[in-house]
Amino acid sequence: MPPKVIVIGAGIVGCSLADELTARGWTDVTVLDQGPLFATGGSSSHAPGLVFQTNPSKTMTSFAAYTVRKLAALDGAFNQVGGLELATTPERLAEMERRHGFAQAWGVRSELLSPRECLELWPMLDADQVLGGFHTPDDGLAKAVRAGEAQARRAMARGAVFLGGQPVVEILQANGRVAGVRTEHDTFPADIVVSAAGFWGQRVGAMVGMTVPLIPLAHQYVRTTQVAGLDASREAGRPILRHQDRDLYFREHHDRIGIGSYAHRPMPVDLDDLSDTGQMPSMLEFTEADFAGPWQDCQRLLPALAEAKVDEGFNGIFSFTPDGFPLLGESREVRGFWLAEAVWVTHSAGVAEAVAEWLVHGQSTVDLHECDVHRFEEVQLAPDYIAERGCQNFVEVYDILHPSQPMESPRPLRVSPFHTRQRELGAVFLEAAGWERPHWYSANANLAEGLDLPGRDSWSARYWSPIAAAEARHTREKVALYDMTPLKRLEVAGPGALEFLQRMTTNNLAKKPGAVTYTLLLDRTGGVRSDLTVARLAADRFQVGANGNLDLDWLNRHLPPDSSVQIRDITAGTCCVGVWGPLARDLVQPLTSSDFSHKGFGYFKAKHAYLGNVPVTAMRLSYVGELGWELYTSADLGQRLWDLLWEAGQEHGVIAAGRSAFNSLRLEKGYRAWGTDMTPEHDPYEAGLGFAVRMDAGDFIGRDALVDRTEPRRRLVCLTLDDRTHVVLGKEPVYSKREVVGYVTSAAYGYTIDKPIAYAWLPTTLAQPGTPVEIGYFGSRYRATVAAEPLFDPEMTRIRR
Repeated sequence: MPPKVIVIGAGIVGCSLADELTARGWTDVTVLDQGPLFATGGSSSHAPGLVFQTNPSKTMTSFAAYTVRKLAALDGAFNQVGGLELATTPERLAEMERRHGFAQAWGVRSELLSPRECLELWPMLDADQVLGGFHTPDDGLAKAVRAGEAQARRAMARGAVFLGGQPVVEILQANGRVAGVRTEHDTFPADIVVSAAGFWGQRVGAMVGMTVPLIPLAHQYVRTTQVAGLDASREAGRPILRHQDRDLYFREHHDRIGIGSYAHRPMPVDLDDLSDTGQMPSMLEFTEADFAGPWQDCQRLLPALAEAKVDEGFNGIFSFTPDGFPLLGESREVRGFWLAEAVWVTHSAGVAEAVAEWLVHGQSTVDLHECDVHRFEEVQLAPDYIAERGCQNFVEVYDILHPSQPMESPRPLRVSPFHTRQRELGAVFLEAAGWERPHWYSANANLAEGLDLPGRDSWSARYWSPIAAAEARHTREKVALYDMTPLKRLEVAGPGALEFLQRMTTNNLAKKPGAVTYTLLLDRTGGVRSDLTVARLAADRFQVGANGNLDLDWLNRHLPPDSSVQIRDITAGTCCVGVWGPLARDLVQPLTSSDFSHKGFGYFKAKHAYLGNVPVTAMRLSYVGELGWELYTSADLGQRLWDLLWEAGQEHGVIAAGRSAFNSLRLEKGYRAWGTDMTPEHDPYEAGLGFAVRMDAGDFIGRDALVDRTEPRRRLVCLTLDDRTHVVLGKEPVYSKREVVGYVTSAAYGYTIDKPIAYAWLPTTLAQPGTPVEIGYFGSRYRATVAAEPLFDPEMTRIRR
């Protein structure tokens, strides 16, 4: 029997989810809302309805593309007028070329327009301001309430029930699972409860003790008086118009224009202040002063507005998260309680489809790692962090953001024990998951003098330094220290730990203590959920190098009931320094009485040792393709370990090196980065990771799907660019004979091979070494060639010596 599902929230997300669930045979669905059906008073009730597909995230683009297809098939719910983004600055014009690349990479129809072509679509534009445009003809305007109701009616025809006027006051629980929902008027039993409550999601999550990291923020929207030149008989015929250089967007309302503005101060909303409001809760009083400057910008762009006035306006509430992505997934503490929160109309149907697949089939066909609610570290769940980052995401909603651009505040949050020494060496820090991560060190500037490096364009030169080239080459020639502390470390221990990990991962971990194994986490369809490095430190104790909180969540969810296995996140209490380069053994061996020779300490082995007075767990691994070790110790001894290695390394020319050099070195060796190069949308064989799958090692999650796999139609391949001055950054489209055939994942300059490198997903027919392709980059086509990998040291002689 399908489970009994309660969806909290009858906005467009809740309605879409009920439609998607009932279409899959889960017909015992009840949707509750505190407001009336179907204009419930939430964000959907006042949403301007813009649906635009192009996004740097492949996942978010997929959500929006599905939303377009679905709503366009609903009678009267979607007006496919297209979208037009304007450039009024050279920087925005260049950004549109990049966005055109995203669209092509992700399969969205788009074109770049001249100023004249922009004026043909919007004749009232001031021609002197427009430098060009980006046109997406399949985008459009959703009538959110009508679209929600149409999907709700379909769901009701299959058995779903929708009830308004039912404010939820309690999530009922029994034995660690949801048991139902209590409203002010009734009680509803349930096996699964999904919160699609929009900006009320924080309050609903708190009913099960769950932090929902979103903040409600007000966003200004106005309608003008009549505007000359508009057709009162037609609701909207011109494309959605976005003027990101001034944080504005425009749409037609018959003979008036609707204007949305992000060009004002962030205005957080306290939910307690909404309780006694007599108006629609999501529509707050318009703050006229905040629109004064934007209104002038509107009139400059559209001179016809000089004869119009603001007829009506309001501050509408929307949800923002610390990183701008939705919040999807199941509670850790209360099984059966799910979130589908912080979702805008743009992505509503796509999110609903993904969550329905996840509920019914156990996983989505779309990669959801960017949207999983458990992606955040604990420090990122602090109320102040959620508020500050949510407000900043409001400010940056239309900004031109570089892919390497770090957040500016709050920083620093998390620092390794080496941080003081890194600052002394002039480290340039970027940020990830709250960690300060050195990308290069100004102390190494002298090593970059005289290097023959190709010039870079202004975009690829941002957050880069020629010092990174010097650090990479120094690692190949001598020895360098790399801070690996930010990488997630888990301890899996207790009777049954081996059996548990064997069941969870693809490789054979049944090796003697001291063995280290590279392995994968798969979902049931054989998709790559993560890659892990597992060290067996004792018979029932393993250290797992993971990619983040989602791995911890996945492992914990699969622990058998009453299991004696314990999983601990040991990252904060430990630290790690990578010592890599041809002289790594010359540096480390004199510091210890343990045998660090190749014979005494083989590749992919681990041992406990003392370096001076510092106890370390040493693992002979190398993500950069050179001799060396990852050295782990407790956080209190981290600086001591660094100082010991630094002092001993002076006679060998030791330097500290950063993530920029690290990324270049790992691509030269063909080492993949999960979440960038491969995701659950890819299987191990497509991703070039078949060596980490041991079908003869027993059963594991995803094994059955791999047994039935067919010959891959695509592969992750290595490309080298033909011109050494052509550096790309990732997510660019790849062409063959003028047709888009794939997209770039990771990219960097290979300083050892002296060529730019890009990894890309391509059809198997184009995956043979020597195949020519082109990469789209800001309106240019860069010639590239499929290369055999790894590009550096294919015989592995440098690591195994």
